Amino acid sequence: MVIPNNHDSQSDSTQLAIDVRGLGKSYGRTPVLRNLRLQVPWGQTLTVLGPNGSGKTTLIKTLAMLAKPDAGEVRIAGLSTRRNGVRVRRVVGVVTHEPLLYDGLTGAENLRFFARMFALDRIDERIHAVAAQMGVVERLDARIGTLSHGMRRRFSIARALLHSPRLLIMDEPESGLDQQALGLLEALVTDRSNPTRTILMTTHNLERGIALADRVAILSRGRIAYEGTPDAGATKAAYRKQTEGQAEQPVPEQNEDDCIVHDGAKDATVPTAAYSKQAQFHAKEHNVETCEKALDR
Repeated sequence: MVIPNNHDSQSDSTQLAIDVRGLGKSYGRTPVLRNLRLQVPWGQTLTVLGPNGSGKTTLIKTLAMLAKPDAGEVRIAGLSTRRNGVRVRRVVGVVTHEPLLYDGLTGAENLRFFARMFALDRIDERIHAVAAQMGVVERLDARIGTLSHGMRRRFSIARALLHSPRLLIMDEPESGLDQQALGLLEALVTDRSNPTRTILMTTHNLERGIALADRVAILSRGRIAYEGTPDAGATKAAYRKQTEGQAEQPVPEQNEDDCIVHDGAKDATVPTAAYSKQAQFHAKEHNVETCEKALDR
């Protein structure tokens, strides 16, 4: 199964990269996102700040279609994530706390698997390009499960870049990276060679988030409580105001069923399965053929 490379008139560059209206998400009886509204135009880098439990990871997962919203609408490149999931996934690259890689495969095998899923041309060239961009060329033949957390994070970012997504969504991408890797990440975020490349990322590092952003937003109690230009003084003051006296709350564990977004067609659920722990669980033989069978189930 592959993600088709379909063009849709709704995904025209005149549309917003991200348009979120009235987004709500709860785990059990615990609300995490509450009537959240957010718009991000093409070509902008938005840093989302907020304390633990504010909903940052849930927002990332919902935008990336790794969690189903309970209310509201999410549109990516003008396309509804509920109705056009397959086409949306071709536009989006995702980096989460989980690497979304198969531990039993080498770095090269992982990247080749996802390149085939996206039906990319010149796969070996593309693998080498993203591996060089993240400084992992020399580790391509190592199994992911044997690598350090930081090296796994590098491969996770390389995977997200593989299909040249117009929108990059990253949850604390700097986590576990050494200084060299941080420099590579900063070069990626500040690269303006593609004027429509859009990035939404979360971070706990206010200074880095402000320095890399075109705009910043503060998520507090499941809502966007502040949005503005990346002025260090104003952003830090707003952050203190919004988080003062707010105890950090753990977000409840996510049910695996929330990871599957149904688009009304069998094929539409396949790409999400590739990102789920279920697919990893079924890849018992740790090779690409078995992983593909897991996607076909």
